[in-house]
Order: sequence, then structure tokens, then C-alpha cells
Amino acid sequence: MTASSSTTVPISFVANLLAGTTLPPARQTALVHQAGIAPALLGAETARVTTDQFATLYRLLARELDDELPGMFSRPVRAGAFKFLCLSLLESANLQTALFRFTRFFHLVLDDFAIDLSRQDGLVRMALIPQTSAAVGNTFGQEIMLKLIHGVASWLTGHRMALARVDCAYPRPRHASEYVFLYPGPVHFDQERSALYFEASALATPIRQDRKSLGTFLSKAPGGWLFVSFAERLVSQRVRETLEKHLGTPVCVETVARSLHTSVRSLTRHLAAEGCTFQSIKDELRRDVAIQRLTQSQTPIAVIGTEVGFDDPTTFHRAFKKWTGSTPAAYRLRR
Repeated sequence: MTASSSTTVPISFVANLLAGTTLPPARQTALVHQAGIAPALLGAETARVTTDQFATLYRLLARELDDELPGMFSRPVRAGAFKFLCLSLLESANLQTALFRFTRFFHLVLDDFAIDLSRQDGLVRMALIPQTSAAVGNTFGQEIMLKLIHGVASWLTGHRMALARVDCAYPRPRHASEYVFLYPGPVHFDQERSALYFEASALATPIRQDRKSLGTFLSKAPGGWLFVSFAERLVSQRVRETLEKHLGTPVCVETVARSLHTSVRSLTRHLAAEGCTFQSIKDELRRDVAIQRLTQSQTPIAVIGTEVGFDDPTTFHRAFKKWTGSTPAAYRLRR
């Protein structure tokens, strides 16, 4: 249920994660390096890291700070709290009881936000209610809490929970295009409260996890709840998966449309509705796979360029710098 290891996230995710810590810069750099991220990328505005790198850095910071939501809120959530939360949720008869227990748990451990569970117009709302003035401007904390609610609900029910609506009580961020992969539902910014809306009928869904599956879920945290894949819902993700199977060979939109049993016109219309194009998906896939191989292997850069579909190394360098703002060599971790 986690995202493909070839996917990437903006470097701003890393910057926001580090911003809440009180660790000295030298220690931050050491942990970034330990997570497999080239520290030089922190200063590159359009750089990206793999979801595995981000999750590794998250775990390192959580351990270093003894805080399972590292540095995001006014007091730490101590190690083991997330396990106790999940154990209490497993005893729930259905999702409704689990979500209520979720709100009660964070009432005990979180001072910055209260989580309000209510019904509105046939929908169930899980809203973050700021309790301090600082919480209002804590955009990253709100993003993480919304993802935690959704990720845990999806894990408990054994399927990717659809969302009727997502409200964000902050302006549209620069990385808003990433939200299509984070939240499976229409997102609205500049709202009164940050909130997730589920269909009311979803609350009757039984809990399908147990203590045995909990161990696996915890071992993959935060990837297990933060980077949940919605491949079967998004046409763009299906296109990406098709292209990934033929990475390194020329594949046109007509070929992909045939493999998805649709017309080019229909495919293009669906992609436009999801805010992307065939070419943008192809470029993002090649970018993400290149970053993955640059950071996880010692394969020569020219070979990686060929593997993602570039016969000419110069063309690959030019395209990669356009995508990320950095050269491929910048992603190679200097040991």
C-alpha cells in the first residue's frame, strides 16, 4: 500500500522536516547524509528526493529527538506513542469507533490542535482545530496530520480510503501539484479549517488489521501512512506504470492508450482533468527513476541517461537540470 520506490518528493519536504528541529546545522547535515541525501541539494530549490530517502530521514530524526512527529509541534510525541495509538484502534468495531479514539488519543498528546469528528451534509469531517496562534501558521504540521489521519484509516480498513473533499486552512503551496498523490479527493485551499471529509457510509467499514500486521505497518512508518498509493484511481498513475514497464524505449501516447483500452482523445481528456499531460508524466517518470538510480547505485551517469531513454549524455544532462535545477552529479552522495 506504499508508493512506488521510484517516486520522488520536493526538497521542500526535507526542508520543512528539518525546520522544526533544534539540532545544530552540523548534526542536521550528518543525518541528511545518513539518509542518502546529498546535503548540497538542500540549497537547490527545485531538487527532489525519493520517498525512501524522506522516510529514512524522518525515522532518523524521530529517533534522535525522541519525537514521532519530529519537531512539528510544541511538545514531542514520545517513542512508542504511535504503537499504543494503533493498538487501541485495532480493538475498534469499525472505522467510526477508530476515528473517535484517534481524536481522543491526540487530545492527550497534542497541544497545538484538537481533532474534531463531526457529520456535515451526509459527510464525516475530521477537522484540525488550532489551539494556539502558532498552530494556525503551521502548514507542514497540518499536512502531516491530515496524511496521518488518512493513512491510518486506509491501513485499518485494508483499502485506500477515498475522500469526498480535502480542506486546507492555508494558501495554495508551491508543491500543491503533489497533493494529487497525497490526498485522493478534491483539494480546496484558503478554507476556515484543515479537514478531511469521508462518505458517511465509510464509517461502518470493519477493522481488518491485527497485531501481526501492525508490526509490518510500524516498521515502514512513516512511508506506510504518508505515501499511500492510489494507482487504481488515477489515470495518470496508470499511464506512468505503463511507461515504466517500457522505460528506455520510445513509447508514444497511441501505444499507451491502446494498452489502457482507450482512445488517445479520451486519455488526453482524463489526464487534463487530473492536471497533467502525457509528456509531463513521461518526464516526471524519467526524472524520478534517474534520481533513484543516482542515489542508490554507482551506475555511470551516462548509462543511467540511456536507461531512462536518452541516447545522448548531453541531452540527458540538459533535461535533468531543467527538471531539478541541478546536474545529475549533484545527486551523487560524496562519502
